[in-house]
Amino acid sequence: MIQVLIVDDDPFIRESLNVILDLDPELQIVGTCGNGEEAYQFAKQQSGIDIVLMDIRMPICDGVEGTRKLKQLDKPPSVLILTTFDDDEYIVQAIRNGANGYLLKNVPPARIISGIKSVFEGNHLIHPDIARKLAGMLDLRGSHAEQASKPDKTEKDLAALGLTPAEQDIIRLIAEGNSNKEIAGALFLSEGTVKNYISEILSKLALRDRTQIAIFYLKK
Repeated sequence: MIQVLIVDDDPFIRESLNVILDLDPELQIVGTCGNGEEAYQFAKQQSGIDIVLMDIRMPICDGVEGTRKLKQLDKPPSVLILTTFDDDEYIVQAIRNGANGYLLKNVPPARIISGIKSVFEGNHLIHPDIARKLAGMLDLRGSHAEQASKPDKTEKDLAALGLTPAEQDIIRLIAEGNSNKEIAGALFLSEGTVKNYISEILSKLALRDRTQIAIFYLKK
């Protein structure tokens, strides 16, 4: 059972998420909070929280600061940010503070549920639309069309870093927002093999997580 804490300043959204997520037998809602400080205090008192579903824009303590506080706990929960499309600056800071992923608020409920389960499995979740926009904001290349126009250069750059063709394929699929399960299906590999590949990629590129892999791939 995945223990989930919902954090949002809108009581209607909190209750809606509570009802929707509670329908899944693999999820258990342990509480709801109205801001990041409440979430931090709640998590300090109740151990065993696996995932905090965190809004970004909240009064008193927003999701960025709330994420930072939660990650200071002895056993910090994973934090999945729910965001709108114009929260770029907040997203950058949330990632720096240790957020494990982010989703757009307008995604279907089933996508939120699968996102929670993906983060629980240890994946870093990155919404492809936001990844491209975020990369553009950071003066990186944010268009797959641009990458497709220069495939040889991209392949040579990756190969020069000691990445095998299989590792290059996995990097591209991560940048497109695919989960380990989806990558495994696309490349006809087991999820365990994909995880091993990702660990090797992180080591070769001296990166911390999947989000950094995606941003790395989108660099000019």
